[in-house]
Amino acid sequence: MEPNRVRPTGKTLTLYFVTGNRNKYEEAREVMERELPPGTLEFHPIEVEKLEIQSERLDKIALFAARHAYSIVRHPLLVEDSGLFVKALRGFPGPYSSYVFEKLGPSGILRLMENSSDRSAYFETAIAVIIPPYEKVFKGRVEGIITRQIRGNKGFGFDPIFEPSGTGKTFAEMSISEKNLYSHRSQAFKKLAQWLKTLIQGSTRHMSSK
Repeated sequence: MEPNRVRPTGKTLTLYFVTGNRNKYEEAREVMERELPPGTLEFHPIEVEKLEIQSERLDKIALFAARHAYSIVRHPLLVEDSGLFVKALRGFPGPYSSYVFEKLGPSGILRLMENSSDRSAYFETAIAVIIPPYEKVFKGRVEGIITRQIRGNKGFGFDPIFEPSGTGKTFAEMSISEKNLYSHRSQAFKKLAQWLKTLIQGSTRHMSSK
């Protein structure tokens, strides 16, 4: 893809998060508002058909989907793809987590692990960002365990059965702000925010020198 070059206007960048999951957006928004100075970013969710490839790598899946979305929206945007990787299940469901959640749900994972003493698992996310001429991918990962029962009613996806290491709580037992202290998604969005600071500051310096 040969993207159109898009520059932030003044000190503010408008960036779209391609997602139909309001919970994901709210978690991301909380991080971006905390990490970036006020007035730096206009951050909005947008629903666009998400075209995915079959791959074991979340970064490839996210970048492919972001390029497709950008071909439709033609505006700075990001796509996030996450997966739950369970050691006893040899990394399953991994990149197929969304599909497996729809078919089995958290209780289905617990049934698959009924006889497993090794409960170790990790959540991983990849955020693909397109702000022409840039294409960037930011990753986050959190280690933890799969609980033996569903706990909590917050969050979404496999949150009720994943307990990040050292917390004693599942993600579904945490508020958004508490979850963002540990989560894979918050790690990746913090990295994105740091890069955006550099991008916007550089654009501002460029404009002021004219």
